[in-house]
Parts: sequence; C-alpha cells; structure tokens
Amino acid sequence: MRIRKLTGQKPIVKTSRQEVYDHYVSLDWSEMTMAVATMTASEASPQVWEVRSDITRLQEYLKSLGGRIILTFEESTSAHWLYQQLMPYVERLIVCNPGYNRLLCRGPKNDSIDAAKLCLLLRQGSLKEVYHSTSRLYELRLLVSAYDDTVRAGVVAQNQLKAHERGRQTTGRSGCLIVEQLQTRIELYRKEKRQYEEAFTRWIKRTPVLRQLKRLPGIGFRGAVKILGYVIDARRFPNRGHYWSYCGLIWHQKTSGGRHYGRRRPQYNHVLKAVYKTAALAAIHRRNHIADYYQSLLKSGRAEHDARHAIARYIARLSYGILKQATEHNNS
Repeated sequence: MRIRKLTGQKPIVKTSRQEVYDHYVSLDWSEMTMAVATMTASEASPQVWEVRSDITRLQEYLKSLGGRIILTFEESTSAHWLYQQLMPYVERLIVCNPGYNRLLCRGPKNDSIDAAKLCLLLRQGSLKEVYHSTSRLYELRLLVSAYDDTVRAGVVAQNQLKAHERGRQTTGRSGCLIVEQLQTRIELYRKEKRQYEEAFTRWIKRTPVLRQLKRLPGIGFRGAVKILGYVIDARRFPNRGHYWSYCGLIWHQKTSGGRHYGRRRPQYNHVLKAVYKTAALAAIHRRNHIADYYQSLLKSGRAEHDARHAIARYIARLSYGILKQATEHNNS
C-alpha cells in the first residue's frame, strides 16, 4: 500500500453555511485498483493510498475512522452498487457528476491524483450530486431504464427491416438471412416489451401515486412509471422551477454586467422531457380543460410551439404536486 502526502495545497476556507465533517473521503474505483484520499477539516492536503480493489477492506477502513464521515466518488456503471455497499458506513455519501469536475481535467492524471483532487472539491463543497437512493422505487427506475433500452433496440430493428424491404434487398441468401434475423429480433422485442408492460401494471396496482399520475391528461401508464421511476423523491426539488429545469422545460438566462446574453439549456432528463412533450400533444387534441387552456393561449397571441411548451410545463406542475403530496404523506 502506497501512502503519500500531496503538498503545495492551501487550506480551504469554509463558509458558515457549509457543514463540517470529521473526515472527508474520496474514492476512485476501478475493477483492478482503488485510490482513496482522506483529509480532516484542519488538514491542508489529503493523504492518498492506492491498492487492489476490495470492498470489504474499504468498509473496514471507513469503520475505523470514527466521527462524522462524508464520502464521494464519481458516477459510473458501478456507482449504485458502491452506493449500496458504502452508505451504511458514512454519514453522507455523494455520487458526483464527473462532467462538473473540471479540476480533474487539468495537470497530470492518474487514479491517486484524481482521488486527491476529488477530496479537495468535496471539502470545498464544489461537487454536483447525482441522485441515488436505497428506496424500493429505485427498482422501478432500473425497470424503466431497461424498458427504454429495449424499445430503442426494437425501433432500430424495425427501421432496418423496412429499409431492406424498400431497397428490395431481401433476395439472395444474404438478404434472406438478414431479414430472418431482423424478424426474430423484432419478435423477441415485442415479447420483452409485453413483459415490461405487465411489470408496470403490477407496480400501478400496488402504488397509489402511480394511479394518480396515470389519470393526468396525456400521461398514461407508461408516462406515470417513467415519472415516478426517475423522480423517486420529490424533496429533491425545492420548487416547481427546479423540477422544470430537471425536465428540460425551462432555459437558464445568461447575464453579466446587467446585459442579457441569451439562454442556456440546463442538463436535463431527456426521458421526462419526452413524456411531458408527448402528454401535451395528446392533451390538446382531446376535450378537456387543458385543450381549452391551449386555445386561450393561442387567442392571446402565443405561437403554437410556445403554447404547447406552456401546456407541457402545466402538466409537469400537476405531476410535481402529486409527487410532492405523496412524499409528504409518506414521511408524515
């Protein structure tokens, strides 16, 4: 095991609003090795050690530290497994967004250096958190994600088959083989899709909030499970503006020196944006209060795309209210 001290780093000044922990720990995990950096509130730079990856050894190390521990590592394919394994051993665990960690892109790079820089960002409070949870609803998120992957693969296969048929490339041994393989893939896709939808139906039967979401105009059972699966806990969003931003339904303004420099699209959940955009299109073509609201927007001079966007935000606001109420009820 190698332990070294990074020198030349200035102590980070803490603000009164930032919570102080006894130990700040960061982890750079890979299949072969793990680099762990740790520092206290008073230390100027972290200590780093790198060994072969061993989750049991890491758990024992965290247990030996004592006091209040905050741990971080970057979002990756193994992030949720690490979250489940390490959450009981720390007071707070942050799975951070690697797209925001620009400090890691500068200067020399290896696992130990990345872990040390991540530890400094953690103590400074400069990490962007990616939501993870031990709630049973996280199972629904995994189910929804797998369903979306299956649908995308099925659509690709269907488009490929149509392309072959249009191009009259179904003759000959090679053409017949391709068509046969695509047809088999499409049949398997339809079978898997039905199985996922049956699982969604079971979730709806035992989850009251899903039944409420399903009744919203244009949402349906697929939209309901996608909304709850990706949101899980409405307390993540302090208000509807934060929720709209997460769904990609608003822009961020760019201003400096009192001047306006346009707008910037935030990082958002593409699945939820598609759900609300599709729901808006479905709702405005039915006889309901949302269609009446849409017509009133058009009469007031709003462009069609702008009015549809307003309808999408309106449906998102309704679903956010349902989720918020359900969360408060479950925690009361």
